[in-house]
Amino acid sequence: MAGELVVLVNPAARGGRTLRLLDPVVRRLRSGDRPVTVLVGTSAQDALEHACTAVAEGPEALVAFGGDGLVHLAVQAVAGTDVPLGIIPAGTGNDIADALGIPKRDPLAAAGIVAAGRTRTVDAGRIGEHEWFAGVVACGFDSKVNERANRLTRPPGMAKYLVAMVQELRSFTPIPFRLTIDGETVEQEAMMVAVGNTRSYGAGMRVLPQARPDDGLLDVLVVGPLATGAFLRTFPQVYRGAHLDHPAITVRRAREVTLDAPGVTAYADGEPIAPLPLTCAVRPGALRVFTG
Repeated sequence: MAGELVVLVNPAARGGRTLRLLDPVVRRLRSGDRPVTVLVGTSAQDALEHACTAVAEGPEALVAFGGDGLVHLAVQAVAGTDVPLGIIPAGTGNDIADALGIPKRDPLAAAGIVAAGRTRTVDAGRIGEHEWFAGVVACGFDSKVNERANRLTRPPGMAKYLVAMVQELRSFTPIPFRLTIDGETVEQEAMMVAVGNTRSYGAGMRVLPQARPDDGLLDVLVVGPLATGAFLRTFPQVYRGAHLDHPAITVRRAREVTLDAPGVTAYADGEPIAPLPLTCAVRPGALRVFTG
């Protein structure tokens, strides 16, 4: 419906603790008597189907109330269309919101940005023919940590990722990657490879601090082999984006990157996508987002 805001909700975001903010967020979005519809899927697939159906009906915007995973899902519905994306950060990391200038710890302020109606055109990444991403594609050590963390039931929140990282380091060995970057093929062992449309993931790890969502390029980071001690000394610097000076780390910019390595699954915006190989390509101006 024209003029309607469709709010896609992840009821499990932050363990359900942010649902208490849903009513005040909806009231803020309804300022000026704008119609607002709330969608809650029974599963990720169900939520995606509801979102795609809503976007096909031409609403004023699709608004994701959740974390980066829900934003990723919403991007599948709106990328390449005329329907803008609103983001109400209500997850653990909210890295995509942060990169787009949306207050990542203030859902009501983010709702005010959507209500104000100013949009910005940004790029999106494309994986193969069927998957979009807004933030970072990661594969290697970090995706293996993500997989391990997903199997843990405790500790809660981000702490389980730190536990998973320590556990993974005990047995991790560098992975033989084959990368094709804008037609140039490179083969090397690496700890991890990240391809970013925006700068951070994992609740503030600025893995690609110079990435910009509107420059028509993807930033490609490769972390070469590192001893465990060197890795542990370097890792904290990622929160300040100060790790790029390390001689084992390289960053390039490209329009298209093909990633291949044995036994590695790629994650995009924190969500598992597919085993390698896969190709990431930038699609300039594929998203309209509300921004402050």
